[in-house]
Amino acid sequence: MALLEGLLADPGQPFALVQRSGAGDIDVLRGEFTELAGLDEVETAATDSELLVLVPYRQIVERGFPCNDDHAPLLAMVVREHETADRDQVLEALGPEVVGPGSIDAVEFRFDVSDEDYRDIVRAVLADEIGAGAGSNFVISRSLIGALGPDHLRLALGLFRRLLSGERGAYWTYFVHTGTRTVVGASPEAHAQLENRTVSMNPISGTYRYPPEGPTVPGLLDFLADEKENDELFMVVDEELKMMSALCPAGGTVAGPYLKEMAHLAHTEYLLSGRTDAGVAEVLRETMFAPTVVGSPLESATHVVARYEAGGRGYYSGVIALVDRDPAGAVRMDSAILIRTAVIDAAGTARIGVGSTLVRNSDPIGEMHETYAKAQALINGSAGAGRPDLAGRSAVAAALGSRNAIASQFWFAEADARRIGAAAATRGSVLLIDAADNFTAMLASMLRSLGHALTIAGFDDEVDPLDYDLVLLGPGPGDPADPDDPRIGAMRRWVDTLLATDIPFAAVCLSHQILCAALGLDITRLDRPNQGVSREISLFGVPVRAGFYNTYVARSAADSVDSRLGPVEVSRDPETGEVYALRGERFASVQFHAESVLSQDGPAVLAAVVGGLIARPTAVPDRPPVLLGDPVSARG
Repeated sequence: MALLEGLLADPGQPFALVQRSGAGDIDVLRGEFTELAGLDEVETAATDSELLVLVPYRQIVERGFPCNDDHAPLLAMVVREHETADRDQVLEALGPEVVGPGSIDAVEFRFDVSDEDYRDIVRAVLADEIGAGAGSNFVISRSLIGALGPDHLRLALGLFRRLLSGERGAYWTYFVHTGTRTVVGASPEAHAQLENRTVSMNPISGTYRYPPEGPTVPGLLDFLADEKENDELFMVVDEELKMMSALCPAGGTVAGPYLKEMAHLAHTEYLLSGRTDAGVAEVLRETMFAPTVVGSPLESATHVVARYEAGGRGYYSGVIALVDRDPAGAVRMDSAILIRTAVIDAAGTARIGVGSTLVRNSDPIGEMHETYAKAQALINGSAGAGRPDLAGRSAVAAALGSRNAIASQFWFAEADARRIGAAAATRGSVLLIDAADNFTAMLASMLRSLGHALTIAGFDDEVDPLDYDLVLLGPGPGDPADPDDPRIGAMRRWVDTLLATDIPFAAVCLSHQILCAALGLDITRLDRPNQGVSREISLFGVPVRAGFYNTYVARSAADSVDSRLGPVEVSRDPETGEVYALRGERFASVQFHAESVLSQDGPAVLAAVVGGLIARPTAVPDRPPVLLGDPVSARG
């Protein structure tokens, strides 16, 4: 307590108070903040020091992605003193809660983007970005701004006290003073953890805003049954599984869903974990930033955010991380996403960044109201204390569990138990072409589980396809007919090359569309995009549950098309002509994402497609490969 009392007596010096999930005590930290040039310096500094790190959104430039650069610094406190204090002791030291005059309640806040302008931005993103195939979901933020004045440190400590005493369900609750800026918040969402060579993530999405009279079981059940909320959550699970697959050779394992109840609202969440050899810097870099606060696909989402947000994000959607060593001396990290957070500058101006996840069926008015709910959840931190615990109700538990009924059980199995059975004759060397979508990493995890020797190459890499048993052309965002996109041009050249050779190949989503166009089928834009949609389809007569992420689609009026390579079978919707898949003598393609958590039958489809092409009988050249085995066996 001596350290805490000294810091509160002189709150102008750099210090931090952090309560982490599962800990009743509060970490009390004192040290000096320094500006780092990049994330690699976090790794270097962590070799002999405990660090508290503030990662701004602009750090995403380390991944080569765009941002509106506001030059917010990457900051690290080198911890000189670290004590723990009991929560009740900290509350007592902070003094009684102040409500009304003399507290943050008296501050006049306003949004930097008006309600009308925000609704217009939502409409534009839905029509011009999601509707044009740029991605499946995007998070557009705005900031609530208020002048706290010269007494801002006292007001910020008062807000921290309010959050500490009243907010429930927060992953981290924190007060950080760097000497020139103050960061105070209660984040519901973990960013990434690294300990004992295990990396963990915590995708959260979907928001149940409590009505004025408080949450109810019927209201919560309506929320859990809402298709939009379910779509949002599965999309961010897919996006974070992409990150996990990039860090963990076997991919991540999914647990959940769970209900995260907070003082003013509730979210749904999953937990992901996987084994990795990556260090702290690589984990931070590969997980910048959570799709729940940017969108997906991530690279495309950063472009959308840069176009539609007028300025930089500062620390909103960034990361606060504590890096230290475990008892064995290995570096470990715990971190939270910087949301539900106020950042206060030296002049006392507070900025609270909030955003809403836009998906194909978003309502602009509803998304606007969600930003209000999230901002108020921070300012009114203690007003929801004593809410009933709804997650344990049997009806709620059943509703949560039912969400997994359409999911791929592949990702819920432990990595060492998810090998998909495949005969030796169907295994081989596979060249996977990355068309700038990190779904490629999930495909790679699934292909490794089949026992294939895998090589991943970029769409513009120089690589000889003759060195492999099969080439798999991966998915990607964008318009398959865009003449100005060099990525589309490169994927067209891949399709043309493979059609002109005897190399077996398969194609997914965007690559499937490019293949369809090369075979003479029409490509059209859907009136309503399939972004994060799970559908039951008939795939060459077999019922299959598949996940779709597409704005463009090939159409065919017949169940087969002629090509210079012979007849090609077409699996399609009999009413709309939408093409689900193709199969020829030495190639096959699918519109949906077999690797997605939304594709319940995805593992069986991928196993049959790849294995069938590798093991195709050379003595019977006119017999197409079997596209499916028994998809039900993959459902678990």
